[in-house]
Amino acid sequence: MNPIQQTDPALWQALCDEQERQESTLELIASENHVSPAVLAAAATPLTNKYAEGYPGKRYYGGCQFVDVVENLARDRAKKLFGCAHVNVQPHSGSQANQAVFLAVLQPGDPILGLHLDHGGHLTHGKSVNLSGKWFQAFHYRVDPKTERIDMAEVRRLAREIKPKLIITGASAYPRIWDFTAFAEIAHEVGAVQMADIAHFAGLVATGLHPSPIPHAEFITTTTHKTLRGPRSGLAMCGAEWAKKLDSAVFPGLQGGPLMHIIAAKAAAFGEALQPEFKVYARQILGNAQALAEELQRRGYRLVSGGTDNHLMLIDLRAKDPNLTGAAVESWLQTAGIIVNKNMIPFDTRKPLETSGIRLGTPALTTRGLREPEMKNVAAWLDRGASSGGQAAALNKIRGEVAEFARQFPLPHLQCRAAGAPGEPIAGERNMAPFSKVPSEA
Repeated sequence: MNPIQQTDPALWQALCDEQERQESTLELIASENHVSPAVLAAAATPLTNKYAEGYPGKRYYGGCQFVDVVENLARDRAKKLFGCAHVNVQPHSGSQANQAVFLAVLQPGDPILGLHLDHGGHLTHGKSVNLSGKWFQAFHYRVDPKTERIDMAEVRRLAREIKPKLIITGASAYPRIWDFTAFAEIAHEVGAVQMADIAHFAGLVATGLHPSPIPHAEFITTTTHKTLRGPRSGLAMCGAEWAKKLDSAVFPGLQGGPLMHIIAAKAAAFGEALQPEFKVYARQILGNAQALAEELQRRGYRLVSGGTDNHLMLIDLRAKDPNLTGAAVESWLQTAGIIVNKNMIPFDTRKPLETSGIRLGTPALTTRGLREPEMKNVAAWLDRGASSGGQAAALNKIRGEVAEFARQFPLPHLQCRAAGAPGEPIAGERNMAPFSKVPSEA
């Protein structure tokens, strides 16, 4: 019996319910994934007990000889994975990795230039309600209204006009390839530093399936989940000339003791990403995204920019039905067992809590073993849910079909492995589930 089950029934029930939710639904949120058993286990180790302020070999606490080994494993694997000179594995999130770069490079009031949030950017790239928009003069480039791709002419014009100290590349809802070389040319022209936030497509960069910013950007930041399939945390990288400033910005600039159990989980995830199988997985993410995009287009949905080059796509619901909103479709699909998020589309006339679009991604479904043929099933259920008008009977029918289908693709930590066939799940069988409800004696 799990100790939580014995000591905290209310918490145990919530954990059981969340596992059941994940197991019986289809996760299409582009920023989410399912970690491996090794990553999950590493995050739940006694390393959670250890304070380790500082860096390996230079700690402010005793008893760090073994957590030093763990952190060095994570750092060395990340360097090898991305081909970077220096890496800091201590940021608790992608947002804090970005803040560390700001602290290393900027002074309050300095001008920065990033992609507008409504056009696919991220909150931490200068949104007025975020620290990045409050502490710095934030300016934004946008996508071209015709192509819905980044307007590089506008980027150059803005950069020449405002002379930003930092140019931010990367996004949370941009489905196309980033031209880091072109941004570097603009940055060098105006004397700016480039920060590439690759949080969404880091797994694609690591496997060579998306151009790497390493040769072009002074700083690279990322989360360690999404396409990288690690724990929900952050990572910051830079050239050797910026190493001291970056490390000082993370600690003691922003954080105290690092989360050593999560750094262990990062080490496990980076080790997995270095294996040949991970590139096969990353390719399948792209294959699934293309298949899903094509099937949705065939069913009358409009994709922002006309398609996708990566793991995500942005759907303009108005082409299907002018009255559809992202908020309504998100709610209906959740009832049907399909998890998406509402999202602003470029030049959206609706408010952020309503939106005209939804964002979809394929990392989590790919982890569960779905491939191109199954994307047609997913698109069909999504279409039925979005076209249901919110009718409970129709959504509940889809929910039953989705749940039955999802059971055929167990979560990674619930998979059994066939003897002599590592990596092949056996449908219907599972290891001991971490969160399983035990019937009462009655």
